[in-house]
Amino acid sequence: MGGDVSKSGAKFFQCSSTGGGPDGACYAALMDDYLPPDLRGPTTTITRIAAGLSGAGVYRIEAAGQSFVLKVAAESESAADWLRTLHIQRLAADAGLAPRVVHVDEPRRAVLTAFVADHSFAAFYRDPRTHEAALIQLGRTVRRIHALPLPADARMREPREFIARLWEGFLADFAVPNFARDAARRVLAEEPPTSERALVVGHNDLNPTNIVYDGEAILMLDWATAGPMEAFYDLAVLSVFLRMDEGTSLHLLSAYDGRRSVGLPDRFIYNRRLAAALVGTLQLYVARQMKHLGATGAETLDSTLALGEFYQRLQAGALKLGTADGQWAFGLTMLKESLAL
Repeated sequence: MGGDVSKSGAKFFQCSSTGGGPDGACYAALMDDYLPPDLRGPTTTITRIAAGLSGAGVYRIEAAGQSFVLKVAAESESAADWLRTLHIQRLAADAGLAPRVVHVDEPRRAVLTAFVADHSFAAFYRDPRTHEAALIQLGRTVRRIHALPLPADARMREPREFIARLWEGFLADFAVPNFARDAARRVLAEEPPTSERALVVGHNDLNPTNIVYDGEAILMLDWATAGPMEAFYDLAVLSVFLRMDEGTSLHLLSAYDGRRSVGLPDRFIYNRRLAAALVGTLQLYVARQMKHLGATGAETLDSTLALGEFYQRLQAGALKLGTADGQWAFGLTMLKESLAL
């Protein structure tokens, strides 16, 4: 169980990369391999909805009058890592922190979960009438994640090592503005402040696309990077992506701890810089994989979009993630953000 991807698994990736369509013969031929018997049939449809940075395939399933999400791990993901994160995902689902796990196919590393209709966490958070309630619920939800039992065999993910590895390897000869490399160098050269808190189960990728609000509860998607982490990291990631000022960040920490926070801890402040640098580095890596040519020489710190401006461009359709230009712009934006924190 959990070994190499089967021939059927390899065929699934070939199918998904060639289009197929929600009712195409390619998907239909594989339906029996990935779905439990009660969800198979001529009316079942499979539609590709996303492709994660890891290379995993994510699909919307409509079957028996219900909606589901099927995630098939990338061929490059190790079976051991997949099993570890699956265990944490199941713990989170059982605790009501992630969508319900409906079916697991370990040999093919495929997980079917219930589809959760998003009532828009962004709207819940941004609406002045519900902002405080959203912030408190978010902090308490993260606290519940961190209260999950830490598996004995869980693997620690070190953001600094990941950043260093990308800049020393794949990005070493990539043309990028000086400020981008400076942002990475700064977090790597800085001695992280001492953390007085024990390691917890961290989600480790709490960006807005992984947060779903079902009208009552906040649930987290995509547990692929879950594992041991110090508590302030998830909170710092939220602070960066949601563009929280000091007061809002303090409110988040207060909700998390269940008591009033009077100052931002040094470790939290450092983790904001670290998280922004990590995301920025990863986006430049993806941009290069998508054949972006790199810097033209015209890019400067001042000309690079701030995070709020980047979000506005996304909403207006002027930039699109999943494209080389979109990933490039996002990478520079996050590295600029890291320098500003």
